[in-house]
Formats: sequence, C-alpha cells, structure tokens
Amino acid sequence: MDSEQSFYKDYLLLKPKEASVFELCCFLCSSNTRNRGFIDCSEGLEVREFGQRWFLFISVVAQKVLVALEPLLKIVGDMLELWLNRIASNGGFIRLFFNILKGEMITPEKSSAEFLTVVGHLDPRVNLDKNIHQNDPEYKALLSIMASKFAYENEQFISTMVTNHWGMELLGQYSFWNDYQKHESTKAMIIKDTKSEPNLILVAFRGTIPFDAEQWKTDIDISWFDIPNVGKIHGGFMKALGLLKNRGWPKQIDERGAHRYAYYSIREELRAVLRENEDAKFILTGHSLGGALAILFIAVLIFHEEEWLLEKLEGVYTFGQPRVGDQKFGEFMKSKMKMYDVKCFRYVYCNDLVPRVPYDDQSLFYKHFSPCLYYNSLYQGKVLEEEPNKNYYSLLWVIPKMLNAVWEVIRGFLLPFFVGKDYKQNWFMVMFRFVGLTFPGVPAHFPTDYVTSVRLGSFDEHPELQDFKDD
Repeated sequence: MDSEQSFYKDYLLLKPKEASVFELCCFLCSSNTRNRGFIDCSEGLEVREFGQRWFLFISVVAQKVLVALEPLLKIVGDMLELWLNRIASNGGFIRLFFNILKGEMITPEKSSAEFLTVVGHLDPRVNLDKNIHQNDPEYKALLSIMASKFAYENEQFISTMVTNHWGMELLGQYSFWNDYQKHESTKAMIIKDTKSEPNLILVAFRGTIPFDAEQWKTDIDISWFDIPNVGKIHGGFMKALGLLKNRGWPKQIDERGAHRYAYYSIREELRAVLRENEDAKFILTGHSLGGALAILFIAVLIFHEEEWLLEKLEGVYTFGQPRVGDQKFGEFMKSKMKMYDVKCFRYVYCNDLVPRVPYDDQSLFYKHFSPCLYYNSLYQGKVLEEEPNKNYYSLLWVIPKMLNAVWEVIRGFLLPFFVGKDYKQNWFMVMFRFVGLTFPGVPAHFPTDYVTSVRLGSFDEHPELQDFKDD
C-alpha cells in the first residue's frame, strides 16, 4: 500500500466547498458524477438511486452549513464552557452573582484541572465504582467508558484524576493531524492500569466536541473508500484516524515529519510501552466518533498485518459508536477478529441517535458488524443482533421515544433516592434532559447514561463471560 491508488479499488469523496446550488440541484436529477466539482470519484462511477443522491446531497449541504456556522458555534461553545466553569468554581449561581458584585469572581484557567468541557459538566463523576473490581466482568467496560468520558477534557484534568482518583498512570494525551482538514482535530490518550495483573494499557479516542464544526463535518462526511478484499469504509472517519492524502495507508511513514497522525503515532507508542511490559495487554475504547476510530484502528492494524500488536489486543469497547462500513467490511472484520481472538463490545443506550447512523437501508450501505449490548431506560441489558429502531427516524417510534424521554426526566429525580447520591443529576443535565422531549436521541447519546448503565445495568449473563464473536 505505497500509494493511495493501491489502497482502494473505488472511491467517492465529497468536496463541499466546491459545491454550488446549481450543481447540487443538477446532481439530484442525474446519476452522472462526471464534471461535478464537488465530487471526486472513480472513473465511470454513477450514483443511480435517487435515495443515495439525496443522502450525498444532504451531507454536502450540512457540511456547507457547518462551515458557515463555524465561527458562531465556536463563540457559543466557548461562552457556554466559560460560564459553566464560573458557576461551578464560584459555588453556584447565587455565589457567582455576589462574587461578581464584590469583584471576586473565580475564573479557572482553561488548561487547569478545575476546567471542564460541556461534556464534563453534564456528568462530573470522576471516580471508578468502588463496588466493581479488577477481576469483575464489568471492570474493563467501566474503565473504558470513564476513560472515554475523560478523553474530552484537558491534559491537566486527566492527569490529576487518573493519578489521584484512579491510582493509575497517564502515559500521554495527544493531538493528531487530519491531512484533509489541514489541522489537528483528532485526540486520544493512553492510560496504564498498574493495578491489573498483568498491567492493562488503555487507548481512548476522543468523541465529537458538541460545538466543534470540523468534527461534526467528519461525522456527516459520508465519503467512502472501497478497499479490495475488505469492503467500503466511511471516509470521514478514515481521514480522522490518519489517512494520508495522496498516499493512503502506507505501512511505514517518517515519524520525524512535521505532523503526527493518530494511527501511526499510537501504534508506535503501543509498541514501545508493550516492549517495556512484556506481559501487558491493551484495549481500545471511545465514545461516539471515538468508538468509530477505535474500530478502524484495529482495521488498519489488520491491513498492515501487525500480528504482534493484534495478539496483545484483548478487545475494543465502544459507546454510542456510529456505523463505519458495509456488510463486506463487517464480514472481513468478524473473520479477522476471530482469528486474533479480539472481542468487540459495542454498547448502545436506549434511543441514542448516533449508533443508528449512517443509515442501514437500500440507499446507504452502512452496517454494524458486532452484536449490540443494549441498555433500555431502566438500565436492563440485552445482547441483540441490532439495536431496536435501527435507523432512528421511524414514525412508528415517535410516540414511544417521546414517552421514554418524559420518563428519563422523571427518572433523573428518582434515581438518587434508590441508588445513592452519586447518581444525582446536576442542574445542567436536568435542563439537557428537557431537550430530549424534542430530540430524544440527543441526551441519550452523551456519556452520562452509558456510565450509569455500566455501573447499574445487568445482563442475564454478562457479555464478558459470553462468546458471541460468531454471531
């Protein structure tokens, strides 16, 4: 795989900046992709089905809207974070008000351990559950979702919490270059769990920042690459993982270059730490976009025949992960993961929107390849082939989703009385629950319910004790 051309068989790449209103309208009416300035694709490729053209149209329009809104989203996100942190650091609304009057308002530094992102303010829990121990089947899932939640935060916060609250070691937090977006938009961290025997290395990829337009563009960019003997894979996620423009996925690159790419840098870090800890194993995890990157990291290890690392890999734990490829890709991954005895634990909470996109229907080819470890809104777990209402937007599910959103608002007030104050929601999460009355799949996607599901949820037989790789 020394060039991008040898990496793929067919491809379709969207270039929203090049799209005019006239061209987009013409594209809806014709399957011809030639001379479309906003589409770069294989010679002779046509998009015959109107449904496929419609989804490509929506993807391009949505990306153009995000480009236009990017400055506003950044301002709104920065201001929301700033005031959330001021409220928290000053002890609430009332104390903040009086501190402003006295000129004593506390504003934490953005790089400090006291500063939280919007995601962190939705669920400020930092401790692992003391009732779940290293040898318990729930332990790796709990460690994974908490690390996936921490991955949204700054390095000082992560280091303080991992060291002081978990008694573990933060090996590093990293920012990585996206060759197509031309800036560092992918982040990940590596933790060493020294309490486990043998030691466990955990790689957690960061998910989508709520007000980051570039990351939302990655999510909705349904460009794809068709890799020989592998299948079609989501182009936006491949780019975020470190796909090299005009080069594809060469097995080796010069690590001394100007930029660091997620796949290559993490692979080298893992090689180094696992050589120093010969008995250690590692796991991959991520929430939302982070889950997609964790899955694709394994895929590229397989492309490159990294047998030594694959034998060290125990499993991948994803939470609210979107679909990343077609059925052929899924069959490829199931076969190879079975060969290397790598387990995939794909957690989905209730009406979470993100695991149900991109669509799995006749217009789009995306499919999940691993079983769904599904929690309902009572935190009862089931192992399913696919999450219920697999494409989310269904008229039959509108009323059940709304009623469930009402229940989730009520449940938030009841839960601390039944299971303890650690499950008491703060005012910000309560407000966010009310958003779910209009958009039920949005609050369900954030880490809060995934953390609670892993802590409180139950399966008839825990997935860690099952062998469902052949499903």
